[in-house]
Amino acid sequence: MNILQKIFTDHYEEIKYTMHTRPVVMDNIDRMINCGDPSFGGAMYTCPDCGHLKFVPFRCKSRFCPTCGVKYAQERSTSMSFKLIKCTHRHCVFTIDEQLRPFFLKDRSLLNCLFRAVRSVMLRLFYKLNKSRNFVPGFICVLHTFGRPLEWNPHIHCLISQGAFSDDGFWRTVRYFNFTYLRKSFQTALLNEMELIIGPSFKTVKSAVYKKCINGFYVYAKPNLSNTNTVIKYISRYLGRPAIALKRIDSYDGHYVTFHYNKHEDNSFVKKTIPVLDFIKLLIQHIPDWNFKMTRYYGLYARNRTLDSSLIKSINKSKHKLFRSFTKWRYNILLSFGYNPLCCPVCGSDMLLAEIRYNHRHVSLEQLFEKAKLKALCRSS
Repeated sequence: MNILQKIFTDHYEEIKYTMHTRPVVMDNIDRMINCGDPSFGGAMYTCPDCGHLKFVPFRCKSRFCPTCGVKYAQERSTSMSFKLIKCTHRHCVFTIDEQLRPFFLKDRSLLNCLFRAVRSVMLRLFYKLNKSRNFVPGFICVLHTFGRPLEWNPHIHCLISQGAFSDDGFWRTVRYFNFTYLRKSFQTALLNEMELIIGPSFKTVKSAVYKKCINGFYVYAKPNLSNTNTVIKYISRYLGRPAIALKRIDSYDGHYVTFHYNKHEDNSFVKKTIPVLDFIKLLIQHIPDWNFKMTRYYGLYARNRTLDSSLIKSINKSKHKLFRSFTKWRYNILLSFGYNPLCCPVCGSDMLLAEIRYNHRHVSLEQLFEKAKLKALCRSS
């Protein structure tokens, strides 16, 4: 049991009966707490030479789980890399004013406005290059609702191609981005989208935000990404990862949780100790609603667009199987910890899958091992 599982197990009843959380929150908490519990099922492996057995429990597959969330980020970033065109990409971050954050927390459907605003701004930016040719870039948007201190801070990470493809089959490289235009147009697009949903009552807030943010919302660019491997590693840090890594939680004494982070502004180290229930509230607010798409593809990367054969992908289709193998459980353990989990510790042979069990709550592991041994003996004979 890791430290996060212990925190949520110790205070499970308080979360369920006093916090009045959304159903999706309790579903993710239940899955995370029971992640790796053998009673929920697993796979039995056997050595064909010496008969040694090994039971590997199933994981919860929840992005809220620190273990499964990292695995999800790896798989999604690999799938994303298969879509990328072979060109330089730029990573842009679209942020909003603090005054607007509570609106997105109260009504999570407004988070769609962030995606629509970024989409309209980026397509308009490239369309203005040559309106008759209609240049379209490829860009991927990922929603983050948290900052390093775990506060509610919705913003969009956008990975965009530094080039666009026209309707008549011409590729144009774009190295300069007008960030003054991006800041002001993103602000206008987002506020208009929110007003359409919230209604006339939002006009007062809209006017106050315009007066406060005269230069628009803060939009900044991170380093250019040209190498394919660099792109994959870079986007995996920002894609679907849990709000906090286990290594950032320093201690838990039953009443208080201590965690650390580095400030964005000056990268200074900050250590924070807060009551455990406040820590839990900070984490669960970042659990998305069911079926909400945190990653969305636009332009050349949209599903409904057929790419021209002249556009070369960053990773050739023949290499997809190899790249996907690196995210598999066996090779992930091998690359991370330096050992093969399916190598028999007795004779060194490769272990084979013997049986898969689901929800064997009324069957002990000893009974499972005995049954697997009988099957292995029958096979050998």
